[in-house]
This record gives sequence, C-alpha cells and structure tokens, in this order.
Amino acid sequence: MVIDARHLELLRLFDEYGSVTAVADVTHRSPSAVSQQLRQTSREIGRTLVEPAGRGLTLTAAGRLLAHGGRDVARTLARVQAQWEGHLGEAVGEITLTGLPSALTYLLPDALRRLRREHQGIDLRMDDVDLAEHEFAGLTRDVDIVVAHSLVAERPIGTDGLTVVPLAREPIDVALAADHPLAGRASLAPDDVVGCRWVGVPRGYPFDTILTSIEHVTGHDLDVVQRIRDNRLIEAIVASSDQAALLPRFTTPRDAGLALVPLMGVSTTRWIVAVMRPDTAERVAVRAVIAALSQIEGTADEGEARTAD
Repeated sequence: MVIDARHLELLRLFDEYGSVTAVADVTHRSPSAVSQQLRQTSREIGRTLVEPAGRGLTLTAAGRLLAHGGRDVARTLARVQAQWEGHLGEAVGEITLTGLPSALTYLLPDALRRLRREHQGIDLRMDDVDLAEHEFAGLTRDVDIVVAHSLVAERPIGTDGLTVVPLAREPIDVALAADHPLAGRASLAPDDVVGCRWVGVPRGYPFDTILTSIEHVTGHDLDVVQRIRDNRLIEAIVASSDQAALLPRFTTPRDAGLALVPLMGVSTTRWIVAVMRPDTAERVAVRAVIAALSQIEGTADEGEARTAD
C-alpha cells in the first residue's frame, strides 16, 4: 500500500488543530467534508485512525503515527521550497506576519521602507495580537513570522522547537502623569513605587512580571486597580489620574501628558523576537523580512537619550 501524502496532511492538520471544525476553517471546507475525508482516509489506510472522544473525535495511536509523518512531509516540502528559492536567489511571495502592537510599532516603519526599496517582490500581510507570553508560539501554525516578547528570557515561554531570532531590546519604564509627584525623578526604585495605584496588564502577560518582581523585592503587595491590554488606553488613564503603569520606552508618545521614569533594582528590559517554524525560517523571503525587522535605525542608547529630552 502506498500512503497518499494528502492523507498525511489531513491527519497532521487534525492533530495540530484538534477538531474537525478547526480543520474545516483553516482549509476552507465544510466540517462534513472533513469528516468524510477522515473516514475515506481510514478506509484507504485500512486502520482506524480516529475515534470518538466526548462530543468530538481524537486520533488513535495509528492516526498519531501518520500525523507525525505528515509533519515530517510538510517540513521536507517547506525545506525544498526554501532551497529552491535560495537557488533562484529571489525574495518573492506572500509572507504573513503578526505580533504585539507595541513591538510592531517600533519595528515596522523602518522595515517596510527597506522592503519597498530592496524587496518589492515580497507581499507582506500583517495583523496584530496581544496575548499572554506562552500563547505566541501557537500562532506559528498559521503565520510565517510571529513577533513576540519576553521579560524573562530571549526565548519566550512555549517556543521550544521553534526558531527564535532576536530583533531588539527595549526598556520598560514607569509611566506617570506629568504632574505626578514622582514624575520629576531621574529614576525610581521599587520602594518608591510600592505605594502607587497601578494600571496593570492581564496576568500572564510579560509586563506583569515586573510588578511581581517589585512585590518580591519590597515584600509588599501592589495595589493593581485595573488590568488592561491596550497601551493607548493605559496612557489615557495614567495621564489623567494619579495611577502608575509600565509602558515601553521607544513607542510611548512623548506628547501624551506622560513622564517615563526608569525603574532600577528589578529587570525591566524586554526581548522582542521573531518566532517561526524551522522550515519557514529557511525561506529566502522570510529571511529578508527578518533582516529588515532587525535593522532598526538608532540604538538603545539613543532611545534613552530621547527619553531624557
């Protein structure tokens, strides 16, 4: 019996997405068509590949084995495609990219200018997401390049087995209203801010690790009065109140009625990285996008100098 590569691909997708409905969505088919194809695959293979599990289906041991083979086939095809593009020397094609809005705000403007100037054959399709650190890795199933961040390590949580390329490092400062009593300080220590009322981010988001570190260093619980994802909303709240927040230094507007003050005594620098599947990372066009994202004009020192202005 010769195994059809299309059957392996179907089982790979089912294993990665976990349900008939999800596979149908990603392949633009109906759930009934996917279910029928799974049954047809089992008949042609001659083994039970899926079985009932609750209200859905799950792979059997035989199905998991073939799904793993499907991943090998997909990686091999992607690698051959990358090698072919490398042979041709052409950075062309559609590349999908998603990531954290604040990081993309910092990275994309210069990168887009470079791509328009040097690689006009690349069609970059972009989206933005704001997720907990461990959730970024899962996006690589559907997206070529995921721009993520971490305040703990250069490799975000959950990215084992994926390619991670550092793009930038950015300080995170304490944001205060311009007339806040602490706004005029050159820097702040954890003890200086332990009495503040805080606008935090959801638990599990990287910036929350700084608040946790402040609590650990001072031995006091912080008064986090609200938890918000959107930096623009956080800026508006802080600028019009006595509350404090943590905001990225390079992309927080200087005309928003805010003061950004460096926090000393705890780790406050985030790694901004590109996360990709290893086979995707080999594509010539993907490498060109990564190179453009990595060549940001200016340095961290210049960013610090701008903060002092």
